This record gives sequence, C-alpha cells and structure tokens, in this order.
Amino acid sequence: MQGRKAMLILHGKQAMNEELRSAVHDLRDSGWALDVRVTWEAGDAQRLVAEALAAGYTHIVAGGGDGTLRDVAEAMGLVGTEASLALLPLGTANDFAKAAGIPLEPATALALLNVPAQPIDLGQAGDQLFLNMATGGFGSQVTANTSEDLKKVLGAAAYLFTGLSRFSELQAASVELQGPDFHWQGDLLALGIGNGRQAGGGQALCPEAVVNDGLLDIAILPAPQEVVGALRDLLVGDGLFVRARLPWVEIKSSRGLDINLDGEPLQADNLRFQARPAALRLHLPAGSPLLSRPG
Repeated sequence: MQGRKAMLILHGKQAMNEELRSAVHDLRDSGWALDVRVTWEAGDAQRLVAEALAAGYTHIVAGGGDGTLRDVAEAMGLVGTEASLALLPLGTANDFAKAAGIPLEPATALALLNVPAQPIDLGQAGDQLFLNMATGGFGSQVTANTSEDLKKVLGAAAYLFTGLSRFSELQAASVELQGPDFHWQGDLLALGIGNGRQAGGGQALCPEAVVNDGLLDIAILPAPQEVVGALRDLLVGDGLFVRARLPWVEIKSSRGLDINLDGEPLQADNLRFQARPAALRLHLPAGSPLLSRPG
C-alpha cells in the first residue's frame, strides 16, 4: 500500500462523468488512495499541484483536455518534483495521449499508475512549459478559433472544418529560425515545434518526435506559390516540410507570430524554444511510440 497515493486534478466539465466516477471507485478498490480535486478557473491546476506536493502525494493524475494536461505538467515541471504524473485524456483532440498510446478509456488510463514512470522531456517557450507541441501560423489560428460547440458535435474533425471554412484567410507568416547548425528564413504557412508528434486534432506535424531524447522536432511548411497544391500535399504526404531536431531554436518575426502551446494561444515577435530534458516523470504504456529505444 505504501506509495499508492494519488491526487486526480480534474477539469470541472468532467465532474459528472459517470464512466470516470466508476473508474475512480474501481482503482480505489484495487488498493489505491485516490483523491479528486476539480478545477474551476485559471490557475487552479497550478494551485492544486502545489497542494498535492505539500501534502505528500507521490502521484498526480491530470484529467481533461490537452490544455489541462499541459497545465498540470507545467506546474510539476517548474518545481522539479520527484512525484510522477499520469494522464487521463478527456478532451476532444487528445493529441499527446493518442501519439503516446495512452488509452482513452478512463479505467485503462488510470491503470497506468501501476506501470513504472519514465523520465520525459518538456518543451519550453519563453518562461512557459509545454507537454506536447507548439504550433504557429495558420494552424494555430484554426485551433484557437475552433468553437467548443463544434468540437462537441464533430470531435477532432471540427479543426478540419474550421480550417476549410477559413480558407480565404490563409496568410503566410514571415519568420527567421535559428538554432545549432540550423538557419531558415522565409514565409511559412505552418510551424510545429514538437515534444510530441501531433496537434490540431490529429495532424502529425512531427511524426518522428520522441519525449526522452533531449531535443525538439522542428517542422516548417514553407508558403508555396500555389496554396491549394500545398494543402493537398500536406494531407497526403510529407515532401513539403523542412525538418530539424534541435535542443533549442529561436524564432523572430517582424509582424508577430501566433503560437499555440497545447491549446494556450500567445503572440510574440521573438521567442526562444528549448527542450528541458528529463523534466518530468510520466506513466506511459510499455512500448509507447514516444519513447526512444537503443538502436
């Protein structure tokens, strides 16, 4: 029984989830002491992480969408705790969880608490940490502007629907990226800086990314002469992307660039991204695609 003590930090919208309630009771019956706290407003996740650590919880579970998972992971990464994190994906996209092979069923996801935690990296953008991916350009605008009502009806397809409906607004961003032995300057349609592999409801911008290599995967979609052809190729292939794998990269944009950090929008003219190696201990399935392997 020793050490089997966890706090579930749950997004308020999921408080009446009956499947989750049953899964929590089942985990308790298996010998876990699992307490539940519900978020209500901005800053609650950070406050509850601090309370859990002060109370001696050895495991924390983040339950909600990609934004909630990021908030909890960031709070734990900033304090450098030895407590471990388990993810309970309950959102629309669940991009990180799907790429990592984390089950979407609450009972199966909670069972990962019984799997040893692995040290993983976090990404850092300025003074903020992120778990999955930073996206820039048109893709991040689509993610930020996809309505909650549309996501309820269409699920992850809502992002594609929103993108198609805003096709006429598609504009390139002029940027410069600089990193170790890497330099790229020009106009881009989309940018992905991945600790994880996919964003925006399933778009695999960084398909080879892993979470324990101390590096960030960079994916740049340059703006071509023919936008329609670029979007067609984006959906069926990978040939248009410029790719790199770097410990850090700096981005400059004279007109500002829209960035989305796991669902959190921000705008900046200059921003430094870097990997924070082994910043968090995370419960992942055995054989998770996001873990690197020797050879």
